[in-house]
Formats: sequence, structure tokens, C-alpha cells
Amino acid sequence: MMNIKRFLHFFIFAISCFSSCLYAASSFDKILFGSCSHQDKAIPIFDAINQEQADLFIFLGDNIYGDTENMNELKAKYQKLARKPGFQALRKRTPVIAMWDDHDYGENDAGEEYPLKEESRQIMLDFWQEPKESQRRTRDSGIYTSYLFGEGEQSVQVIMPDLRWNRPQLNSVGTLSYWVGSLFNNKGPYRPVDDTKSMLGEQQWQWLEQELLKPAKVKIISSSLQLIPDFTGWESWANFPADRKRLFDFIETHQIGGVIMISGDTHWGELSKYQTKLGYPLWEVTSSGLTQKWKDVSPNKHRVGESTSQVNYGFIEIDWQKSDPVIHLGLKDIKGYVTHSQSMPLSSLQYKERL
Repeated sequence: MMNIKRFLHFFIFAISCFSSCLYAASSFDKILFGSCSHQDKAIPIFDAINQEQADLFIFLGDNIYGDTENMNELKAKYQKLARKPGFQALRKRTPVIAMWDDHDYGENDAGEEYPLKEESRQIMLDFWQEPKESQRRTRDSGIYTSYLFGEGEQSVQVIMPDLRWNRPQLNSVGTLSYWVGSLFNNKGPYRPVDDTKSMLGEQQWQWLEQELLKPAKVKIISSSLQLIPDFTGWESWANFPADRKRLFDFIETHQIGGVIMISGDTHWGELSKYQTKLGYPLWEVTSSGLTQKWKDVSPNKHRVGESTSQVNYGFIEIDWQKSDPVIHLGLKDIKGYVTHSQSMPLSSLQYKERL
């Protein structure tokens, strides 16, 4: 009799373990991301990233420093990244998606005027193994895209706008004004464009709004440039105030829940929080860089806690097993230790019913 009981206990335990393994395999609950990885440098932070066993890694832009109009040189720089053992391990272990920023687009702070963007597009998409039939290869308004992971009550949408293809040239503050009023205040050399201009373009805007309206419990807006911080003279959504306002207003007007923002570019990492007029606060995790560092961090009144000028990568983890799923987000350092974190129930990222 005891043997039968032991067998039954073991059988129930085995079924329980098997079910847990199935749940772990099918759930989508850990997303990592980063930006600014120079192909001429060692990238030891990949060691920590590869220990994570994440469900997805997002390359946010400046994934190489191409900065050239020589397409053979651009290809060679991608191949330098491809030969990194940590990068090879990441590709084998973890699904990877990517968007470009200026340096892998082809030129520092470049936009629509970059003359070889079509050639650069094909090289970039070849490297990231984009299917040959993908619209990203032929669409005349950019390489923006989105992905849906998980399903139903555990669905995660990643929305990736292209902030290079259509972007008008930036307005310079002028050399004298930069040296006198910007440089020593940790601000950049640009001033905002007028409200009639968009870095996305109307075709991409129509796409973005439709993506935001699709059903998903968590919506990650994956931007190569910072969204929440106010204008500081560097590249950001704040350079194009009409775009920034349109995005925030659209989220609020349509009461879109579950939005989280991630960004790169800056060469420093930080968390930002923006309190909307009527809805829930928007959070942004800026992760930069995987190799690049910048100590003269610009002011940001939306920053939560301190910034970091050390190499870093970002994380979003979702505990779906809670009745009210809990989202953990933040930054980790070169050893994989958490340096910045915030946690919140998914219900706190929803619009409340108005009486």
C-alpha cells in the first residue's frame, strides 16, 4: 500500500513539474534591451545578458557605429559585431529584434537627407535576418515594424517606429550659442523644429496609431530616441514637439492601457516618469549604452532617481501568475546587478472608469 501511495505522490509531483515547465516555456515574461554597441570595442556586458535566458532581446539602435557612405565599410562593421562571441551566443539563445538609429543608419544625427538610406536599409535588414518578403525592405516610409508575443491575457506588443527615414534636418542653435549657452549646461547643439514638421511622417503616423489601437495587455513603445524628457538640445522626441504631443494625446484620447516606453541613444541610462493629464503615469526606461558612456548627463525633470553613466542594459519582467500581473522594469549593470528598478501592478497602467 505504501508503495502505491509513493507512486501516486511521485506521479502527481511529476505532472505538476511538467505543467510548470510547459507554462514557463509558453509564457512571455522577460524582455531585455540595450543600445549603443561599438563594434570596435569588447562587449563584456553580453556575458550577463546571456545568463538571463530572456524571451526577447531588443536592439534599440546604434547597434554598430557605421557613420559612412561606403557600403562595403558598413557591411564590414556589421560583421565585426557578428564575430563577437557574446553576440553569437545571444543570437543562439534568445530571439532578437532590432531598429536602427543614426550611427547604424549611416551618419551622426542624420535623417531623410542621408543619400544611401536605401542601400543601408538592405544591409541592416540582411544582418538582422529580416525575411526577404518583409514590408520593411520595400516600404517607402521607413523600416518601422511591430511584434506580438504571447496571447490573450498575457499578450505583449512591441512597437518599433523608425525615427530616421523621414526626419527633417535639425535646427542648429549656432556655434556661439552652443558654446556659451548649451555646452556647459550639458545641453546639445539643436533647437526644436516648428510644429508643422514630423520625424515620423504621416504614413508612419497612421500605422503607429493603428498599432496602438490593437489589443494587447502590455504595449512597449521601443524608440531609438528618448520620448519623455523635455528638450535639452540633443536628439529626442522633444525636438519635434508636434510628434510628442500627438503621441501622448492619442494614448490619452483613446485610453490605451499598458503602455511602457523604452529608448536608447544617450550614452547614459535613466528612468523617467510622465504624469498625463487624465490617465496613468507613463514610464520610460532609457538604456544606453552596451559599450558607450557619457558623463555629462543632461537635465531631466522627469527623471526618477539618479542616472547612470556606466554601461547598462534594460529589463522588463512580468509576473503573469499574479491575479493582477506585476511589471518590474529598470536597468542592470555589466555584472547583471539591478541598479534601477520600479515595480507596478498592470492595473495601475490602465484608465479608470469615470463615474
